[in-house]
Amino acid sequence: MHHTLSPEQRVTASVIGASGYSGAELVRLLMRHPTIRIGELYAHTQAGKHFSDLYPAISCDRVFQTWSGQTASDLCFLALPHGEALQLVPELLASGKKVIDLSGDFRLKNTQEHKTFYGGEKSPEDILQYGMPELWRDEIAASTAISNPGCYATSIILGLAPLFRGGLAAGIAVESVQVTAVSGISGAGRSAKTELSFSEMSGNIRAYKVGMHQHTPEIMQALGTSVTDPSFRFVFTPMIAPYVRGIYAVLNVQLTSPAPMETIRNLYGDFYASAPFVRLRTSVTEVSHVAYTNYCDISLAWERDGSLVIVTAIDNLVKGAAGQAIQNMNLMLGFDETTALL
Repeated sequence: MHHTLSPEQRVTASVIGASGYSGAELVRLLMRHPTIRIGELYAHTQAGKHFSDLYPAISCDRVFQTWSGQTASDLCFLALPHGEALQLVPELLASGKKVIDLSGDFRLKNTQEHKTFYGGEKSPEDILQYGMPELWRDEIAASTAISNPGCYATSIILGLAPLFRGGLAAGIAVESVQVTAVSGISGAGRSAKTELSFSEMSGNIRAYKVGMHQHTPEIMQALGTSVTDPSFRFVFTPMIAPYVRGIYAVLNVQLTSPAPMETIRNLYGDFYASAPFVRLRTSVTEVSHVAYTNYCDISLAWERDGSLVIVTAIDNLVKGAAGQAIQNMNLMLGFDETTALL
């Protein structure tokens, strides 16, 4: 049981890029945290406005500021567009701050893959500890800087990790994975885009970035292989649908030889036994089961042809972004990882 610290003992956390959906979700969750004090909120385009003017449902009295290059806070969350954190994170670390970056800037080890999928240059040193607690809990706890996973990547990696991390011992090997995943519109961010307007999206659904989504190399890297030299066939089709939050991923997995469902269920049950936010469901999960939570729900089923169907659901703004960032922060600071997230 963690006791509430007095105000002068509390850790102060700032959000850089606090006016976007992930930034606002961070503020909502931080306000519930018993040992965190919210510091400055930075949002250049909204500087001078009150946070609650933009998000009246979250009663935070902070005024958005323009980033000046320094902060009094102990820890900074960066919820910025891709490319902007590359310069900021080294400066923050040099000034002794703890950092959790929600962009893709520090996720990929392979700089050529980064250039291909994100379109920008970065040096091989621009890599941080990957922040997926279910797979790297101890490493996260020992880190001062974390690269928070992508939303699709979270839903897909958690759906597949037991097969890759524990499958060989159980005699299970993966031949190919085909993923179709649907995201709510908040995944595209807060700025206005014609193709995401109500008139364009109502009653509509659409595939996008087919074969080129930036989370593809991240998924392969986390599963111990790469898009450059893959150890299994991987096809990922992201789609967008007219609802606000949630990612629903259907993973069709061909194993080299079929395994009994009991073996698969036990593999997943054992792998996630100490993971408070992964729930194995006996019925097929839905987006509404996880909305506004930090859970990743996983359902398992067999197709008649012997392929394994894994269905996962997460809230893209919580487990896919801000919630997972808070979970990482809790581990870094030595708090119970569920603090402010249940």
